[in-house]
Amino acid sequence: MPSPFPRRALISVSDKTGLVPFAQGLVARGFALVSTGGTAKALREASLAVTSVDAITGFPEIMGGRVKTLHPKIHGGLLGDRRKADHVAAMAEHGIEGFGLLVLNLYPFSQTRASDADFETCIENIDIGGPAMLRATAKNHANVLPVIDPDQFESVLKALDEDQVDALRQPFAARAFDHTAKYDRLIADWLAGGEDTPLRYGENPHQAAELILPTAKALNCAAHGRQVQGKDLSYNNYLDADAAWELCQDLGGTTAVIVKHNNPCGVARGASLVEAFERAKACDPVSAFGGVIALSQPLDPGTAAAIVGMFVEVILTPQVTPEAAEIFARKPNVRLLEVPQTERPSRPWSYRSISGAMLRQGFDRTVLSPNDLTVSTKIGPTEAQIEDLLFAFTVAKHTKSNAIVLAKDGQALGVGAGQMSRVDSSRLARWKAETAGLETKGCVVASDAFFPFADGLEAAIEAGAAAVIQPGGSMRDAEVIEAADAAGLAMVFTGVRHFKH
Repeated sequence: MPSPFPRRALISVSDKTGLVPFAQGLVARGFALVSTGGTAKALREASLAVTSVDAITGFPEIMGGRVKTLHPKIHGGLLGDRRKADHVAAMAEHGIEGFGLLVLNLYPFSQTRASDADFETCIENIDIGGPAMLRATAKNHANVLPVIDPDQFESVLKALDEDQVDALRQPFAARAFDHTAKYDRLIADWLAGGEDTPLRYGENPHQAAELILPTAKALNCAAHGRQVQGKDLSYNNYLDADAAWELCQDLGGTTAVIVKHNNPCGVARGASLVEAFERAKACDPVSAFGGVIALSQPLDPGTAAAIVGMFVEVILTPQVTPEAAEIFARKPNVRLLEVPQTERPSRPWSYRSISGAMLRQGFDRTVLSPNDLTVSTKIGPTEAQIEDLLFAFTVAKHTKSNAIVLAKDGQALGVGAGQMSRVDSSRLARWKAETAGLETKGCVVASDAFFPFADGLEAAIEAGAAAVIQPGGSMRDAEVIEAADAAGLAMVFTGVRHFKH
């Protein structure tokens, strides 16, 4: 790293918080100040000596300030690498002086947009020269230190006093690039018609939350649903709505899904939508109270009449018929969402936050077909059982791990979710079905991951299961297969695991 660096700072800030004391501190440490427009005015009013940019470039600010810093004598001073002889020679030949610091924050586009300013005003608050200078400095951080926020001022002065500026260079450069990336993303989302919508609250009332829609293009997902009626949606409402709708879309046909706390508590197909809903509700009517319902078909008056008597947070459907809307008009707090029947979001990535970091993984969009199944037992499943096995495995995919799903005739009978032990999930699924008064004899069982021991399978056998679907791949697969054969079960392996944490 070159040291010492030029005691020359280029300062151009929209947010002038702490500007004058910081500039005074730089001057006290031997820095000459170069500045633009309003920043130069503020520094001069504080009796600080400032050289204006146009005095260096020999070219005035034009086009209402749109063009002022885009000049070789400015960018050469920011990009010149004093470790390279050809850079030093070029700077000397063209009379370019280097900078040691760039102190810059960008035009307040976010605040302008939030103020409901008109389109042209927002356009004028898109910074061009600022990001260019900031990126140039961040690239050349070995020579020029980028400073973007008043909260960095104190550490810069301290580092100057202790000759520790080099320790700031890389982290400050990373922060600068992150800043310009977020700035550009905000503008791109705005031009694409996207928006940020404040929500009622987050997971709990004391937590703030917002919905960020990066595009105005209507997509087949809960976030793009048109709200027909009801209270504003909260953070949890959106989470549950998304979970319910994604499962409903994976299953297709005439399907009803009920989700509670991000887990399906009722899923069923039916000859009609009202039948699908009644069968879904029968799986766990207690948990369905206060749940979120997704319907694969338009909400008709018969289904509306069946739902309106229960407490429900959100209903998602491709369309709310006028008759159904009239039925729910007497329940104005119920949120009705019409989800556009366009393409589903591609969702190449799924994101989760952890303390101090963000995790990213490919989105789980795998839906299996009969050809993807491998029979592992002496007897294989019937065609009807295969249909139920795929149905149950899809439900398990959308259920928190460890997940066990009992199903029969296109109806989830019991769902065991989020248990630390797969045996407990198996027992919970059976208990749920028995509590709901549903017959489990002859049902199928789906497990989102392999059975590590035969005891999880034995709990399914006790429930009267006739067929099992699981990924396979356990060291004890042979033991589990032997238990299935002994019970006369058909079992298929998928080779695909659907953990959902």
